[in-house]
Amino acid sequence: MKIAFIVSEFPVLSETFILNQITGLLDSGYEVEIFSEFNPKEKKVHPDVEKYRLTERVHYIPSIPYNKIERILKAIFLIIKNFHKAPIKILKSLNFFEFGNEALSLRLLYKIIPFLDKNFDTLFCHFGTNGILGTYIKKIGIDVKLATVFHGYDMSRFIMNNGDNVYRELFSNGDLFLPISNYWKRKLMKLHCNEKKIIVHHMGINLEKFKFSERRKKTGESIKILTVGRLVEKKGHEYAIRAIAKIIKKNINIEYIIAGEGPLRHKLEDLVSELDIKSYINFLGAVEQNEVLELYQQAHIFILPSITARSGDQEGIPVVLMEASATGLPIISTYHTGIPEIVIDGKSGFLVPEKDVDILAEKLEYLIEYPEIWSDIGQYGRKFVEEHYDINKLNQRLVEIYQNLIKGK
Repeated sequence: MKIAFIVSEFPVLSETFILNQITGLLDSGYEVEIFSEFNPKEKKVHPDVEKYRLTERVHYIPSIPYNKIERILKAIFLIIKNFHKAPIKILKSLNFFEFGNEALSLRLLYKIIPFLDKNFDTLFCHFGTNGILGTYIKKIGIDVKLATVFHGYDMSRFIMNNGDNVYRELFSNGDLFLPISNYWKRKLMKLHCNEKKIIVHHMGINLEKFKFSERRKKTGESIKILTVGRLVEKKGHEYAIRAIAKIIKKNINIEYIIAGEGPLRHKLEDLVSELDIKSYINFLGAVEQNEVLELYQQAHIFILPSITARSGDQEGIPVVLMEASATGLPIISTYHTGIPEIVIDGKSGFLVPEKDVDILAEKLEYLIEYPEIWSDIGQYGRKFVEEHYDINKLNQRLVEIYQNLIKGK
């Protein structure tokens, strides 16, 4: 089976959920190629990118010049260079009667270039925005099954900005829709996606990489509280910092570690200074997978108070919650989209309302005061991840889904 992954950026250090699927399918003997709009050129990459030589499997969509004249001249060059591969498909991509502004702006021509001489059984699009591209690829004459995974941004901010009908063509032309949570399945159905085409399929992690250990507090040891995630609004870092500030007076022997980089770093550092808690907070910046594994083992409590951003952007099910639970960490998070499907309140951790600093601080203080419950919480979390978020089991299921899709089942 030949599978084409369509993603927005590759490789991205924070998107291990996509990487896990790619490597899992390769391990199962399937042919995989990756099509990406951008190369983020991050300084750090996941070790599996080199291990599996994935950069040799990536095809980048040609960049589209902003200047109209440059865009036209480059389009002419692309047509001359690629016309022999698929003349009819190239001409179809210029059909503005069918594709409107996508054709008139030449965006569609640029986007289909890497696909012209390729044959696949399945187009596997991560995020609904790339599913729309998959729709165009099918409509210009590439015979392939189209599967789309919905995560978070594509079900929240993107719909808010583009309207409830933005996926109408995708719902009509797509063959399979794979929301990562039941929460997103319900929203797809509200948007009039055919329920018969929907299968909830979780993202997962490789449990072999995440060693479980029972958490215990040693005498005199500081309590290490950990957050791993990009420094963006929907991760809720601000509320974790404010909660830490509230409990420091009673629990001075704590350290809050924030791993991740992003546009809000300076704002968050200013907040820490304003609250006068700099000696308790450690911003690590971007970290590699091996560093993250070590941080999980060193920590006592994991916190990720996700929120709905002012832009409307929302989480899916953050993979870091799977990872932290797998290592035995008690979790504190929020009642936000699909998070209650990974953090079971009162069993693998605690869930609080979004932006509620007082309850967040209360739950943090409770875990700090009663370290004897850490072990039971951690064991429940590990078992739950093993049952529901094991990438090996999920990839086996994904292969079965693909096989049935190709057979028309």
